Parts: sequence; C-alpha cells; structure tokens
Amino acid sequence: MNIMDFNVKKFAADAGTFLSRAVQFTEEKLGQAEKTELDAHLENLLSKAECTKIWTEKIMKQTEVLLQPNPNARIEEFVYEKLDRKAPSRVNNPELLGQYMIDAGTEFGPGTAYGNALIKCGETQKRIGTADRELIHTSALNFLTPLRNFIEGDYKTIAKERKLLQNKRLDLDAAKTRLKKAKAAEARASQLNSAHLEGDNMVNFSYMLNFLHVKWLKSEQELRITQSEFDRQAEITRLLLEGISSTHAHHLRCLNDFVESQMTYYAQCYQYMLDLQKQLGSFPSSYHCNNNQTSVVPVPAASSNVIGSSAMTSSGLVMTSPSNLTDLKEGSGSRKARVLYDYDAANSSELSLLADEVITVYSVVGMDSDWLMGERGNQKGRVPITYLELLN
Repeated sequence: MNIMDFNVKKFAADAGTFLSRAVQFTEEKLGQAEKTELDAHLENLLSKAECTKIWTEKIMKQTEVLLQPNPNARIEEFVYEKLDRKAPSRVNNPELLGQYMIDAGTEFGPGTAYGNALIKCGETQKRIGTADRELIHTSALNFLTPLRNFIEGDYKTIAKERKLLQNKRLDLDAAKTRLKKAKAAEARASQLNSAHLEGDNMVNFSYMLNFLHVKWLKSEQELRITQSEFDRQAEITRLLLEGISSTHAHHLRCLNDFVESQMTYYAQCYQYMLDLQKQLGSFPSSYHCNNNQTSVVPVPAASSNVIGSSAMTSSGLVMTSPSNLTDLKEGSGSRKARVLYDYDAANSSELSLLADEVITVYSVVGMDSDWLMGERGNQKGRVPITYLELLN
C-alpha cells in the first residue's frame, strides 16, 4: 500500500512538473512570459555541436554511397549490422566484370590475341576488385566507424543533457514567474492592510496575509533550488560541448586515414593498369588506333610484313592479310620475327614470349595454320602468329 501511495504521489508530482513546463513553454512562445537566456559561450558551443552533427551525418552517408553505390546492398549491410551478424560476401562489380572477361577469353581461346587479352584484362579487373574490397574495409574501420560512433554515442549524450538543460531552464523560469506573482499578491494585500478593517474581516485578512507571505517564502526557496539545478546542468552541458573540439581533432586524423586509403587504392589501380598495358604490349604496326576520332588510318597492304588479316574494325583497328606467310609455310627456311606483346604459354608445347624480343620462327609440316614453331636460344615451342611481326 505504501509503495502504491509513493507511486501515485510521484506520478502526480511528475505530472505537475510536466504541466508547469508546458505552460511556461507556451507562454514564452506567445510572448507572455520571460525566458532565461543562455550565456553566449554556451550558445556558441550548442551551435557548433549541432553544426558538427549535421555535417557529420551528411559526410557519413555520402561516403557510404561512394563506397557502396548499390542502395539495396547498403540496406542489407545495415540490417546485418543491427542484427550484429556478418553480412554475406558478395562479388563486386570489378570482380564480376573480370570473371566475365576471363570466361570469354577462355571461350575464344587463350591462344588467340583477343582471347589472351581478355584473360589478362579480366585478371587485372579482379585485382582491382580486391583492392576495392580493401578500400571499403579500411574506410569503414578508420573513417565511417568513428563518425558513426560520434552520431550514435557522443552526440546522443549531448542531446540528452541539452534536453535536460532545457527542462531545468523551464523549471527556473516557472519558479521566477510564481515568485513574481506571489510578490505581486503580497503587495496588493499590503495595500489593503492600510485600510481600516474590524472584527472578523481583520482576522480573515491577517490569515490571508500570512498565507501569502508563506507562499512567497516558498517560491523564493523553490527559485533558489531551481537556479542551483539549472547552473549545475549548464556546467555539465558546457563540459560535454567543449569536447567537440577534441572530436574535430579525432575526425581530422580519421580523415587523413581515409585519404591514405584512397591514395593506396588509386595507386594500386594505376599500377595494375600499367602492368596490364605492359602485358598487352603495343599493337602490331598494322594495328592503328585513334582515340580521338573514328576515321580509318590507311596502311599500304603491299608493304606490310605483319601477320594478320586485312579487315578494318569500327574502332580503327587495321588487320592486314599475310604477306610472307605462304612463303614461310611452303618453304623449309626460317625467319626472324619480333614479338609484338607478351604471351604466356598454355602448356609445355608452347613458348612464352616477351614483347619486343626477336626470335626465330619456322613452319612445321602438319602444324595448325595459326601457329609457327619458335626458337629462342635452347628454348623451342609453338607460338601464335598473331603475336609476331616478320622481319626482313
């Protein structure tokens, strides 16, 4: 029973406090009550904290979009994070493109120029995909996590204390209003006291005057208590807000880590593409590509020694017909040939090639028309003719 009485009294007291705050807040909005203003330093700190929160949220969300453009994937990662479970690994776009290129190159044939180039490009794309994963991981760990911790941790604490400060201010202003009304009532009673009252009227008036004086004293005591609580809460809030400068310094270090992660990622991608360019080598002298226009670059077919076909593609790539291939196939002699770009041997019967090296080639009876036998010192093996340029 006592516990129930205590709960009822507590509920009534809380309801009274809430009603008092609501009345004070409404009267302030209507301009019918005075409002205690916070000092300028505290107001600046509050404004700085709010500005930090807004921009941190924007930067964090846009960074997530940058690292993971797929909104469905971001939602999935968010759900798994809230469930405290690890999200399943998914193939990213560079890895998927790389796998398609490798599959296509395998289908076309690793021994063909296009198939081999597709395989090399696919392997590079998969390496870029791995670097992309590492960028996402390091950025999430070193940049996004600290920003999220601020929004979900430090700022929530600041917002909670700020709300408590607002309530303490309303309590203080409500106490000031009650004291002001009590003083005004006692002043009016004192004026009536100057009038001549007799008998029961004098007794009743004395009783009312004493009641108003007690109420005034109680309002003064309440004001001192609310003023003390407001000052204490203002100091707590100020100490928390002054930590925003430390937050900025911490976020600056995290930003440097993010920039370093991006720099590492782009440097890796650049190096991968340089390596790929070296692997692909230069196009044959009969291959002409103009990146600025689609017009065809004429190449005299009669003077070309490059092994290939004479079809012109829409991208400006010229492939000339074989000039000396018939003589080489029918004869028993050998010729020198320059390697146009790298080639990795698929098996022990083939010879690996390096761009710009010169090897000896000759025909073998019964060998496929797309291949020649190549020699480099003591090494010998089949080589694809599309990788070679015969020398005079």
